[in-house]
Amino acid sequence: MSIEIKAPTFPESVADGTIATWHKQPGEACKRDEHIVDIETDKVVLEVVAPADGVIAEIIKGEGEVVLSAEVIAVFNEGADASAPVAAAATPAASSSTAKETVQVKAPTFPESVADGTVAAWHKQPGEACKRDEHIVDIETDKVVLEVVAPNDGVIGEIFKAEGETVLSDEVLANFLVGVSGSAAVVAEAVAPVEAGSEDGVAGPAARKALAEAGLTVADVKGTGKGGRITKEDVDAAAKAKSASAQAAPAPAAKAAPAALPALGADGRVEKRVPMTRLRATIAKRLVEAQQTAAMLTTYNEVNMGPVMELRKKYKDLFEKTHNGTKLGFMSFFVKAATEALKRFPAVNASIDGNDMVYHGYQDIGVAVSTDRGLMVPVLRNTEAMGLADIEAGIMDFALRGREGKLGMEDMQGGTFTITNGGIFGSLMSTPILNPPQTAILGMHKIQERPMAVNGQVVIQPMMYLALSYDHRMIDGKEAVQFLVTIKDLLEDPARLLLEI
Repeated sequence: MSIEIKAPTFPESVADGTIATWHKQPGEACKRDEHIVDIETDKVVLEVVAPADGVIAEIIKGEGEVVLSAEVIAVFNEGADASAPVAAAATPAASSSTAKETVQVKAPTFPESVADGTVAAWHKQPGEACKRDEHIVDIETDKVVLEVVAPNDGVIGEIFKAEGETVLSDEVLANFLVGVSGSAAVVAEAVAPVEAGSEDGVAGPAARKALAEAGLTVADVKGTGKGGRITKEDVDAAAKAKSASAQAAPAPAAKAAPAALPALGADGRVEKRVPMTRLRATIAKRLVEAQQTAAMLTTYNEVNMGPVMELRKKYKDLFEKTHNGTKLGFMSFFVKAATEALKRFPAVNASIDGNDMVYHGYQDIGVAVSTDRGLMVPVLRNTEAMGLADIEAGIMDFALRGREGKLGMEDMQGGTFTITNGGIFGSLMSTPILNPPQTAILGMHKIQERPMAVNGQVVIQPMMYLALSYDHRMIDGKEAVQFLVTIKDLLEDPARLLLEI
């Protein structure tokens, strides 16, 4: 008996899904409730199982195709087995699935807050063999860099979006040839034929861009890639060889060289012009916007870090041993102190939305992390329910993933307050800029020993300047000063953090 295999019934918030992977092919025997296909939605991956013992007779929706809720995706023969007649009947479908099937490689689905992205780097070029889930291209948005992976084993067929081009959500980036190997013979067949003198035929988008930047043509470069294709490394090597030969040339030729070098300015001195990344451009835009739209003021105070340093010195080894290697740092004390102060001064924990003031009944604190791509602010959620060990573990996780470029959009969305620590780079005092739509940001600085008057005597104390920048439209000066003093008091007497007094 034939049974229709349907996609699951999606909830109202999910419009459709995509066939991710077929784990069974036509003619293959299946057991009841055996996993046969994955359907990927914008939220989760759903598993579809066999309705009974039998075989798949026909696949209606192939991998990469979009399916609607409860749509038929295959036909299933109940009670049949994988005998020769059944296999013979399924041969055309099975053979077509292992043939050179072309699927589309698409940009990820961006959240509503991200309009588009830019192709940052292709790690594979047309004709190069790829393994399933292998990293093939980076898409840079104004928040994070997203990795796109190969949908299956095969090769890149044709790239539609070169490095530096803008892409929209779910836009097609390239064609992918499933099941094709990366041999020279296959590459010649897989990649669209081009004219013999065409530069596109021997150099991919990344290599063509590198050729243009180096002032070279394909005739100047010897390709070492598959099928004689020119790679970025080939262009770099040719550029270095050209530079070396120019330096070794006779004096008259050397005098003429500066006029031909694009890296020299009008006055003959070396300059380097590099396009601003999307992330850097967005950071700049948001910082300027914050200064132009908010009534930003900054109040300063100083805190004696001696009590916290003594507490940390006394318990850091026991803390690390108790919490499975999590080290006790200073940031967790500041996060806990800020959380307690935010409870007492709700306006500092609020945000502005148009003409509305939004008061949050939770504390989500962003911690600024410096990465190679720029400043990122991942968010610790519900810090009111976190202990010092949870905070330290979360911050360490953010730092590691930030260095590896693996912070996701979900890590940086939201946040009701931000803490930034310029002290790790040696800053003694600075004015932090607001992170809209938040209304305040706390700046930490370098701990430096200074002579202080204590009980009428001069004592050397480890002091830190604190800076609180705030939006005067939302927060009065009195509240801002009291908020900062509360943090100072809690840090100078850490027992108050435990007693919440």
